[in-house]
Amino acid sequence: MTVILFDEAIEAALAQAMAEDDRILIMGEDVHTLRRNLFVRFGRERVRATPISEAAFIGAAVGAAMAGLRPVVEVYMVDFLGVAMDALLNHAAKIEVFSGGRWKAPLVVRAPCGGGYGDGGQHSQSLWGWLGHIPGLNVVVPSNPADAGGLMTAALADEGPTLFLEHKLLSEGWLGFLGRGGRETVSFDVPAAGARGPAPRIWRPLPLGEAASLREGDDLVLISLGVGVHRCLEAAEVLASEGISAQVVDLRGVAPLDEKTVCEAARRTGRVLVVDEDYQRFGLSGEIAAILMTADISARFGRVCTVDTLPFNRRREAAALPNVARILARARTLME
Repeated sequence: MTVILFDEAIEAALAQAMAEDDRILIMGEDVHTLRRNLFVRFGRERVRATPISEAAFIGAAVGAAMAGLRPVVEVYMVDFLGVAMDALLNHAAKIEVFSGGRWKAPLVVRAPCGGGYGDGGQHSQSLWGWLGHIPGLNVVVPSNPADAGGLMTAALADEGPTLFLEHKLLSEGWLGFLGRGGRETVSFDVPAAGARGPAPRIWRPLPLGEAASLREGDDLVLISLGVGVHRCLEAAEVLASEGISAQVVDLRGVAPLDEKTVCEAARRTGRVLVVDEDYQRFGLSGEIAAILMTADISARFGRVCTVDTLPFNRRREAAALPNVARILARARTLME
């Protein structure tokens, strides 16, 4: 095992898969510079820079996937999927069902997500609940380099469309970009264990829809994904000092969702706290509550989410996101 960055893990998994399967190609704005190592190794036919039109190049990727290729499409931010949703919602997600299995759309859409750096509400969204709402789309959200590489390997091998969401605070490349433009003096609350960590020499696929329990506990379970996992681990340490034993579950994604692990943790602890940087209304936390109710699980339930449009101001944004202080406050009320 070697220690690598979150970005490096994804690129290493991509390089391994591209060397093994010449159907895999990368498309997107500026990918010849963003993925210059892959561009030098695999050439312009397989690392294709596109015009600035998400609707055009995601639509082209769906057609390429149906024709037998396996495109990896890069979008600058998940927020920008709004201008290309027709290709995902009405075509990629539905083509296999509509064609009776004769057509498939095996593509991966990479999209940075999340806030915590002061970029305003139209650049800092997570949106995995919105995307996970659509049948036919896989939605994965890794929290560390090992999971990022393993989930990318699985996504590249899957026969359907996958949204691969990467939280910006885990990405060295994004942090370098975000540190410019007047933000040179701003510090970001970056979880060290997420931005850098051990990774295997050869990547193996991690099953899509399989959560991981990162910390055991008996009093309550904290459930999250992406950066939220690291906030939960930090909160669990504080709770332990207060005599409260908290389990931490990393969902690793929302579609497919590991209902079994969620239900088992809820039954065992009797208290569930969902920490979700996406919007609360009609989101992941409500879905988990419904899953528990449907399974007749009696457990105290709480959630810490993003409730409204994220403000541009850094202090107000930090208060609006699911931070450690909010997690601790809600966990303590569940224990009362």
